[in-house]
Amino acid sequence: MERFGKSQPVKRVEDMRLLSGHGRYVDDIAPEGALHAFVFRAPVAHAQILSLDVEEARAAEGVHAVITAQDLAEAGLDTEMTYTSAPNRDGSKAPRPKRPILAEDRVRFVGEALAMVVAESLEQAKDAAELILFDYDELPVHVEPLPGGPAVHEECPDNRAFDYGLGDEEATAKALENAAKVVRLEVSDNRIIVNSLEPRGCFAEIQDGRLHLAFGGQGVWGMKDELARVLKRDKDSIRVTNPDVGGGFGMKAFAYPEYFVAAFAADKLQRPVRWMSDRTEAMLTDNAGRDLVSMAELGFDKNNRITAYRLHSFSNLGAYNSMFAQMIQSHLFARVFTGVYDIPTAYMRCEGIYTNTTQVDAYRGAGRPEAIYLLERMMDRASRDLGVDPLELRRINFIKPEQFPYETKAQETYDVGDFGRVLDRAEQEADLAGYAARRAASEAAGKLRGQGLCYYIESILGAPNEDVKVEFTDEGGAIIYVGTQSNGQGHETVFMQFLSDQTGIPTEHIQVVQGDSDRIAQGGGTGGSRSVTVQANVTLKAVDNMITGFGAFLAEQAGADAADVSFDDERFRVSGSNVSPTMLEVAQLAREAGRTDLLVWEASETLPGRSFPNGAHICEVEIDPETGETCVEKYTVVDDFGNLINPMLAEGQVHGGVAQGLGQALSERVVHDDEGQLLTATFMDYAMPRADNLPMIRFATEAVPSTTNPMGMKGCGEAGTVGAMAAVANAVQDALWARGIKQADMPFTPMRVWQMLKDAERQGDG
Repeated sequence: MERFGKSQPVKRVEDMRLLSGHGRYVDDIAPEGALHAFVFRAPVAHAQILSLDVEEARAAEGVHAVITAQDLAEAGLDTEMTYTSAPNRDGSKAPRPKRPILAEDRVRFVGEALAMVVAESLEQAKDAAELILFDYDELPVHVEPLPGGPAVHEECPDNRAFDYGLGDEEATAKALENAAKVVRLEVSDNRIIVNSLEPRGCFAEIQDGRLHLAFGGQGVWGMKDELARVLKRDKDSIRVTNPDVGGGFGMKAFAYPEYFVAAFAADKLQRPVRWMSDRTEAMLTDNAGRDLVSMAELGFDKNNRITAYRLHSFSNLGAYNSMFAQMIQSHLFARVFTGVYDIPTAYMRCEGIYTNTTQVDAYRGAGRPEAIYLLERMMDRASRDLGVDPLELRRINFIKPEQFPYETKAQETYDVGDFGRVLDRAEQEADLAGYAARRAASEAAGKLRGQGLCYYIESILGAPNEDVKVEFTDEGGAIIYVGTQSNGQGHETVFMQFLSDQTGIPTEHIQVVQGDSDRIAQGGGTGGSRSVTVQANVTLKAVDNMITGFGAFLAEQAGADAADVSFDDERFRVSGSNVSPTMLEVAQLAREAGRTDLLVWEASETLPGRSFPNGAHICEVEIDPETGETCVEKYTVVDDFGNLINPMLAEGQVHGGVAQGLGQALSERVVHDDEGQLLTATFMDYAMPRADNLPMIRFATEAVPSTTNPMGMKGCGEAGTVGAMAAVANAVQDALWARGIKQADMPFTPMRVWQMLKDAERQGDG
């Protein structure tokens, strides 16, 4: 019998602890007496290192160590950061320039780590860092994400890291030549800084000869592997933990230099070492998101059906390759680059470019928001150029329900979908019939009103396999050990609720354990909206094993056949008797009988395929032409997430994702000057969205259950961001179109919008 979560909106059990100040974040739980670390960083974007004199700093009061690249090398460490590489479209392998843990011969971006000072107090570490003498020769700086310019790495004289292609280039070119109409657009996707509520941090300590690293991350096993490689330690001598984590969004999924150096220092000094980033330090060094520009073309036949799609993007990687950076705008972008449309011919090309700026890597959605943003901006422009209603143009080109399973040009197999039904529901929920009246009211008030639609699809990423362990305790409860890692999504509530749904164990008797490499041997961590789908899938397998094992034991105890024992999600039943114990009661019977083998259940399972959440975002904005201020007045989301465990948490995930999409669309923008200095390094200069920038979000679901997992689920963690950017941008474009503005790019800050209006007004007068 298949069993599903009961889809109840259960309140988050972790919220009281977190909101009342009882969270256990890494900076809260550092060992008493831990030494404090401070990182000395590059003040310039590109320079040859002539000397780094740390002797006076080493002699300063309270200082225990000043660690440089030379110290790491002399200790025999592997000093290179690892990363994945995208394939070149011609089959060649791109050069792999080294990314050192601490800068060696050159510095290549402002904020690059040169040395770590470890002292009794943070103030002493900072004071000692001021005594470091850094002598360097400045080199020419490259900040534009285009080939050419001063070389960031000698191995790549044109600054091209990779040149990726996917699809049929020749056939796409021919189809565009023969198209009845071709729509062309250049679209930029502005760089953002993640700015998680809790910045990055860690502490390291030696416990009984073993290294323990605690850090704010999105999983522990990748970090454990990297520590073993860099420090050349046996994996069994390393424990990695993630305590409570205050936001990750992809940015905290990676190893960063500070973690390795803190671990090395703790081992060298045999004292715990703690490091915590401050906000400007985070803005300078956290992996950034997005940052690409794309040229795209859509071909249509005389019936407004898409015949071909071609795009060429330039992706800014920053100074070095971060862990997954090359794959974000190549492989992951490609997963959904044709969206929800039945496009017969397509080709995409992406060139990754090195610049003297901070690294760029995964940010909520990781490639899929970028792909959908470009495609849905194209569909909006096409609806205007073709004179077709934007909803109707999408309906004409949707993959139809009878076409599933559908293989895309990226060889992704969409298992199910009913995009027309979801869009119909969104049209109703957004009250599109009343839009004309709302627009007239805005015009009467001297405001410009616009409406924008985005129909998105995203591909769930990350490892399809996951592990779980369920342990029945002496106290009469159960512990579930999970391989994913909460960064604020509500995992404790979801996994507790799901196990309770499947076993009948009351939630108050279930404890969720995560983020400890000693307590669960393997896990995939959190990223790519994978967590609930993969973790629930493997939990189902564990529960099936528990039911079989407990059933056989109960049959033996009752003198019955195993076939006579059943389980109804709450109690076992033995045919022909009134025996009906709960799972906890059977576990207690097993304990009393000495059957400890029945008290711990472990399972591993792999999903047969990915799921593809999709949905429609409809946004209405109002612009004050006198000030350029853009306000999101109405926002509607209808998602197909398949079956849900907890609709309230799914809605919360969508709200958070939409907020991040709106932030990028309306205010967030990273700016470097020509010398590579970051001009947006504080919240005085970098405009995060605030409560008054966000509307009430109308949310509904229209489920088409996935066939790729037994629960029929589709991940929801990143979907809000995937849909939000284009919905807002298309709404702003709609509002400005009548004023003669045909190209409007994010972010739509008041100054930028006001300037667009003034420029259009001058051109009109001319």
